[in-house]
Amino acid sequence: MPQIAQLSETIASQIFWSLIFFGIVFFVIGRGMVPKVMATVESRDRQIAADLAAAEAARAAADAEQASWSSAAAKQREEAHGVIAKAKADAAKAAEVRLASAGATIDARVAEADARIAGARNAALGEIEAVASEAAADIAARLAGLKVSAQAGAAAVKEALNG
Repeated sequence: MPQIAQLSETIASQIFWSLIFFGIVFFVIGRGMVPKVMATVESRDRQIAADLAAAEAARAAADAEQASWSSAAAKQREEAHGVIAKAKADAAKAAEVRLASAGATIDARVAEADARIAGARNAALGEIEAVASEAAADIAARLAGLKVSAQAGAAAVKEALNG
């Protein structure tokens, strides 16, 4: 094979040019570009760490602010409950006063109504006595043929109603 026979004549030249090419690649990429890339990566890592630290500080500040808001809200809630309790107590006192006033008015009306009822009852009893005495005299006259005086009939009706 002729390719294998030429190998011994060109091997030194191939090794030389391979070393030159790899040397150029090493110096251009390894010494020129890699440090820049590494510096960029380190800068980026530092920026990320700084951003994370700032975010942590902001979160801590937000937690502190939330705690202060929560305590302020709890204090305001307690004050509101106190105001509500005072308003309920005041309303209960006012309602008691109104109920007492209404109760007194109702008691006065009931007493007045009781007095009117008692008067009406006494008047009705008086009329019932008069009607009953007239009816008794009339019944005695019709059934027995007796003449009964108005005073005797009234006395008999009073005795029957009371006894």
